[in-house]
Amino acid sequence: MTDKSKAPDTITGSTDQRGEISRFPVPARPFVPPHTAADIRVWAPRAQSVVMLADDGGGQSEIPMRRDQAATGQDTAQWWVPEVERSTAAQPDLRYRFVVDGGEPVPDPRSVRLPDGVHGSSALHHLDEPSWSADDWRGIDVRGAVLYELHIGTFTAEGTFDAAIERIDHLVTLGVDVVEVMPINAFNGTHGWGYDGVAWYAVHEPYGGPDGFARFVDACHRRGLGVVLDVVYNHLGPSGNYLPRFGPYLTEGTNSWGSSLNLSEPDSDEVRSYIMANALRWLRDFHVDGLRLDAVHALVDHRAVHLLEELAVATDALALELGRPLSLIAESDLNDPRLILPRELGGYGLAAQWDDDVHHAIHAAVSGERQGYYADFGSLEGLSKVLRGGFFHDGTYSSFRRRHHGRPIPTDLVAAEALVAYTCNHDQIGNRAVGDRPSAYLTGGRLAIKAALVLLSPFTPMLFMGEEWAAQTPFAFFTSHPEPELGRATADGRRAEFADHGWDGVEIPDPQDPETFRSSKLDWSELDQMAHRRMFDFYRELIELRKCEEDFRRGDFASVTTSFDDAAGWFAMSRGEWVVICVLGGTETTVPVDLTPELWWDEPTIADGALRSNGHNVVIGRTR
Repeated sequence: MTDKSKAPDTITGSTDQRGEISRFPVPARPFVPPHTAADIRVWAPRAQSVVMLADDGGGQSEIPMRRDQAATGQDTAQWWVPEVERSTAAQPDLRYRFVVDGGEPVPDPRSVRLPDGVHGSSALHHLDEPSWSADDWRGIDVRGAVLYELHIGTFTAEGTFDAAIERIDHLVTLGVDVVEVMPINAFNGTHGWGYDGVAWYAVHEPYGGPDGFARFVDACHRRGLGVVLDVVYNHLGPSGNYLPRFGPYLTEGTNSWGSSLNLSEPDSDEVRSYIMANALRWLRDFHVDGLRLDAVHALVDHRAVHLLEELAVATDALALELGRPLSLIAESDLNDPRLILPRELGGYGLAAQWDDDVHHAIHAAVSGERQGYYADFGSLEGLSKVLRGGFFHDGTYSSFRRRHHGRPIPTDLVAAEALVAYTCNHDQIGNRAVGDRPSAYLTGGRLAIKAALVLLSPFTPMLFMGEEWAAQTPFAFFTSHPEPELGRATADGRRAEFADHGWDGVEIPDPQDPETFRSSKLDWSELDQMAHRRMFDFYRELIELRKCEEDFRRGDFASVTTSFDDAAGWFAMSRGEWVVICVLGGTETTVPVDLTPELWWDEPTIADGALRSNGHNVVIGRTR
């Protein structure tokens, strides 16, 4: 059995043909939080004047700033520094904002703490390095680990990092290896999904701020759990985005959520450095083990070296420096294996990517849903295809997109465990009109089928918080925009979007209604009920089986074979001597497979070399 808590011989990612970490022209300049006013620097290449408004508790003062002529390289005179005496004494109470060309005072683009929200003053802050107690943590490679996605605001009733720490024992008992935390960067309002962040270097204060997150990461590491953080580099939220005041961070081009980041137009070197330094700060300063990169298909980059490749190179270099593996996981709608191909083969060398096709194939086959992007999915042949090859759309025609889509994964060059698979995630639940979980409309047996196919597959499995006990609480889309007009626009846009898909607008919860947020919080008392405890125990046994049996630990495509019968309504996934038999129909079925059952949702009978099972059931066993 592989011990995932030990650092592997090779660091996550890949190197060039000479076995060396590649170097690219744009440096991943480390970000060092300022200790004093004299340490503060701001990039404002087109500004004519910059003034810092500083308040150390004794009153506000105006501090002129000058171009940093002492800088070397191409950034000379694009950075501004305050005209103050340098001091070695820290100024923990300092609050400050910038006035650029006589405009309204705004916070620092690299604010490490915003105690009064994204429109307030920046505060100096340093993590207390001696407070980290998990000194023996050697890191974890996410590939092949069991991931658990959670949203801090709804994981517990309190919605804080400290409250989440109190639930770590539950995750350890379940058997997961890595906690994947939805975005925690600062955004306007008290609660939201986190994808509207505008202050990427700050931690959302209602969750507990930077110190709270550090405590959470340290607590996870002490219990043997890795931490992956969800980060968003493809757009900024609609309220509190002051980056354009300082420089050309954005372009006139747009994606689905707003203006695109300037990754390849004039003055884009510092924008890329802004992103890369932020990513490395989470990995280095907050000790996280990996990053989940949101919607990388929305990163518009026309350079020969894509930002993702550059970030992968910098991450690998940091991993070598720290002596522990660091992982980058991409979310992508492209079905492009280049993300996870080694760099020596022309890929970006990321550790893994989310795979919606696996979700769609399993969900459509089990649930029977065919609306929207499920239209092409649902056949057992399609389910077989994704389990053996990773993508369903690998150059095939997508009726949802009305074009051909994707590219085949070279299964001899890429491991199956480089794909993250799930029965559901925040998108697949929250982007349903009412945010209903599969447990709201599927039987326990059908949920068990989905869980077994994901957790016993060769992919890297990920759970979404609460699915392990078939939680009945929804996970709806919720916001808390303080601006009334923005709140109305969000709610109206949500209703219009789902009306186009045939949903009754009256049914759709108002994202701005505080009850939409409150109802999305997990109800931990459900675990005291027999039906929910049964599902939890089944998930725990699946994870234990995955970890204890060599056949289920294999992360290669060659380890999977499938068989199925459309007419009879059964599907079998074989992993070595083990078989996962899924009875998808609702009636009693005979499956011509001779095995010794080891785990099941409903107990089957074995007679005459065949398995007889109730409908909506899954049985796992060894072939005879």
